[in-house]
Amino acid sequence: MNTPTVQKDMELLNCCVLVPTYNNDRTLKRVLNEILLYTKDIIVVNDGATDTTSTILKDFKQIAQVHLSKNQGKGNALKVGFAEAVAREYDFAITIDSDGQHYPDDIPVFLDALKEEETKNVLYIGSRNMNQHDVPGKSSFGNKFSNFWFWFETGIKLTDTQCGFRLYPLHTLKNLTFRTPKFEFEIEVIVRAAWSGTEVKNLPVKISYNEEERVSHFRTVPDFARISVLNTVLVMIALVYIKPRDFFRRIKKKGFKRFLLEDVLGHTDSPKKKALSIALGLFVGLSPFWGLHTLLVLGGAFLFKLNKPIAFAFSNVSLPPFIPFILLGGLQVGGWILGEEQFLSLENLKDNLLAFKGVKAYIIGSLILAVGVSVLGGFIGYFSLNQIAKRKKMSLGNG
Repeated sequence: MNTPTVQKDMELLNCCVLVPTYNNDRTLKRVLNEILLYTKDIIVVNDGATDTTSTILKDFKQIAQVHLSKNQGKGNALKVGFAEAVAREYDFAITIDSDGQHYPDDIPVFLDALKEEETKNVLYIGSRNMNQHDVPGKSSFGNKFSNFWFWFETGIKLTDTQCGFRLYPLHTLKNLTFRTPKFEFEIEVIVRAAWSGTEVKNLPVKISYNEEERVSHFRTVPDFARISVLNTVLVMIALVYIKPRDFFRRIKKKGFKRFLLEDVLGHTDSPKKKALSIALGLFVGLSPFWGLHTLLVLGGAFLFKLNKPIAFAFSNVSLPPFIPFILLGGLQVGGWILGEEQFLSLENLKDNLLAFKGVKAYIIGSLILAVGVSVLGGFIGYFSLNQIAKRKKMSLGNG
């Protein structure tokens, strides 16, 4: 693609190129000159560099610049750059690292993809060839680690979640809240964007790891630790809030009947797998681990490779209207097992509850009740689903 066409596409899509930089004076000038071959819509954020970066940038007066007094981290530099791009009324920002690892001639890859999108609420991440001979082993491992957790948190499978060569939809980002200031921001931003409904996709880009000129500011131990802490927090949010929210949104959008037919009965999983998913959901929903039901049912479904929507649906047997009956059922079963039926007598019930005398009976009883109901529900589910599968097979054969 020729340069005028790229510049025209940048203007048509109202897009800029954002370059956060910190102590990359060996490569910064070359990177900026190469970007200028394609567009003049550039914003550079000098993240408190202590080398000759400021001197170099004096020769690029045609480029918008933001100079921070001290280094605060790549994540903060990106947020400052996004705010500047929004203030200048851009709709999209393509981010390129200043260490020379990205090729500006890949800018058209992002523009061409965006022009073909039906929705412009999309975030593109460059997908590098991590099998390239000069890619450091720690980078390849870190990328696989990040890809896994991104999939767990969002359900989206990507081949590269760490590449800094990206296209961001600014109209989405300005409505989101971010907590991280350093390298981990690039994980947080794509997870929160995905949670907000933005499509997150990979696009193939070239990569260069010239160790003679490249300066990386990634500190393996502290930065990896920060990313691990972030992923722990994001996983908890996903399990406790995001996945249940998306589940109920799916039911609301489809309607319960359609959800039941398509996601439960119509799913391609075997009757055995569906029945085990039902059993898991019922067990967790009736268990005494209040506040952890979502975490346990989704974690269990993931661990045992069961159907997560079915397991989660049946775990909601513990919805508020049913809680009194579940509590009383657990207490009753526990009372029978421990020989403490008098616990539920009307004259003793209030005092015993206030004194927590029934905690032991409730825990034992609820676990036994959960096992019994889950086994029964699993068997009923298996035979019912098996019959439905046979009838469907027969009807298809007759047709």
